[in-house]
Amino acid sequence: MQKNYTPPQQLPSILRSLESCKSMEDLKQIHSIILKTKHFQTQLVWTKFISFCALSPSACTKAKALREGEGIHCYSVKTGVLSDVYVKNTLMRLYAVCGLCHAVKKLFEGSAQRDLVSWTTLIQAYANMDLPEEAVRVFLEMGETELRADEMTMVIVLSACSKLKDLNLGRKLHWYMSDNKVNLDVFVGNALVDMYLKCGDVDFACKVFKEMPEKNVVSWNSLIAGLTHQGKCKEALNVFRRMQSEGVKPDNVTLVGVLNSCANLGVLELGEWVHSYIGRNPIKPDGFIGNALVDMYAKCGRIDQAFEVFKNMKKRDVFSYTSMIVGLAMNGQGEKALQFFSEMSMVGVKPNGVTFIGVLSACSHVGLVEEGKRHFKEISSLYKIEPQMEHYGCMVDIFGRAGLIAEALEFVRIMPIEPDAFVWGSLLGACKTYGRVELAETIMKKLIEVEPDKDGAYVVMSNIYSSANRQKDAIQIRKTMKQRKMKKIPGCSVIELNGVIHEFRRGDKSHLRTKEIYSMLDEVMNRLTVEGFMTKTSDVSVDLVHVEKAQSLCQHSERLAIAFGLISTKSRTPLRIIKNLRVCSDCHCVTKFISRVYQREIIVRDRNRFHHFIDGSCSCNDFW
Repeated sequence: MQKNYTPPQQLPSILRSLESCKSMEDLKQIHSIILKTKHFQTQLVWTKFISFCALSPSACTKAKALREGEGIHCYSVKTGVLSDVYVKNTLMRLYAVCGLCHAVKKLFEGSAQRDLVSWTTLIQAYANMDLPEEAVRVFLEMGETELRADEMTMVIVLSACSKLKDLNLGRKLHWYMSDNKVNLDVFVGNALVDMYLKCGDVDFACKVFKEMPEKNVVSWNSLIAGLTHQGKCKEALNVFRRMQSEGVKPDNVTLVGVLNSCANLGVLELGEWVHSYIGRNPIKPDGFIGNALVDMYAKCGRIDQAFEVFKNMKKRDVFSYTSMIVGLAMNGQGEKALQFFSEMSMVGVKPNGVTFIGVLSACSHVGLVEEGKRHFKEISSLYKIEPQMEHYGCMVDIFGRAGLIAEALEFVRIMPIEPDAFVWGSLLGACKTYGRVELAETIMKKLIEVEPDKDGAYVVMSNIYSSANRQKDAIQIRKTMKQRKMKKIPGCSVIELNGVIHEFRRGDKSHLRTKEIYSMLDEVMNRLTVEGFMTKTSDVSVDLVHVEKAQSLCQHSERLAIAFGLISTKSRTPLRIIKNLRVCSDCHCVTKFISRVYQREIIVRDRNRFHHFIDGSCSCNDFW
């Protein structure tokens, strides 16, 4: 009997050893035994061995797994085992896990026999390496063969399509599934929902979700996160409530999606409920959850609570600091935002582009021109980040707010990229603040070139003319808007009370408590008149007489929301309002008066920032 001969009945022992293998060191010993024992060198043993290298979490590093796999690859070529499609597929999977697409492709192209696993492995290799175009190309090439995709293949291809955001391709993939009777299991259904949402077809995503025969928590998460990403935050929260009513327990991903929607809508009460839920369950408020909590509180105007969450986080990353910096800047606490940025540098957390938007915004609101210039320079010189349009816009805003119009113009002139609407809009706003009518006319033309179909430039220019007592020019602007069939975006304000969101528009009379709301508005205006308040009518359409202008202002959406809050809450209860447009100067002044006369803290989040009204003052220092 030869020295290295092992009876066939002992073969399962090596398979058991491979099944129970715990580390790469163990695998090396098994590898040595296989090489010394010819009867162990079977297709089944080698594929088990390669599978461990490719898939097992005991495989401590990809580098070690790759070295072992390459050794097997060489041996399989010498012995002819590589001709077996199963061995070749397993090797392809190993190289795919190690991120070597070229090796996967070479094995695939050198194979005389390819099955569905071969194609799927190559498609997945490209998808995992963030090459969705190549993944789709290979899938379409596979379609020219007799093979038909299964559920696993479709999940991978749909994921690639999601990255491409190609709705037409996504629809074709859906039709392919129908034509080839691919089973709509929960994984395929989730991938379809995700694809339609990321490609912008919300309605069809909801239809697919509704028709899914089986759903899991990932299904609900896909819909909630997708709706939030598409700006359909109210719909996302409705899905979450439906999820709760059906008894599906949320996981961390669910909670992050809900918190993001709460942040975007300014829905504090539900966000607080999520925070309480986290406290009642074994969920650590760190990582994604902690960052989402900080962001939610900051965007709901509770910067104090945002700081409490931030302070209790065991590990803080760039997103934690950025949420605090941006939140503090938005809430009128620019000095603290800059302090956080200094701390961030000291603890070794590297900022990203969004961090600097917060830093520059803080400098703008505080009026720190030189510090803003220094930070802008360091974006590229110190942190090697390419400044984006938002950073340039922030610098223009810094100059404009400080009244340095000439510096702002020069900065725009030497910008290496073409200014967008945000940049020109910042300049136009500065012209309005400082009464630069002629310059505003020039900038308005630039803004119209960039956004010919938007009403913003016309509205601001009309207000500039009105403030300068150039009524004929203001009227002409409005006529031009009518001729071009431009309609001003209607103001909309929301207030959340007892978990219910109440929405108001200008002159709104649809609320069940309309009579009480308007009665409170009358009371408010009477009290303010006694206090010496005078209505400013420059921000209202010039074709109305003065009395009508004043009446129009009284019915602005935020005033209706505030009046509803006053009649619906106990005295001294803070009121939180979210508005889709910039607060007009008259409503800003009125809200200051209300905060003092009615002794209410009123937090208003408009399109640009937060306004914290307390005892007749605003956190923005009347500059927004």
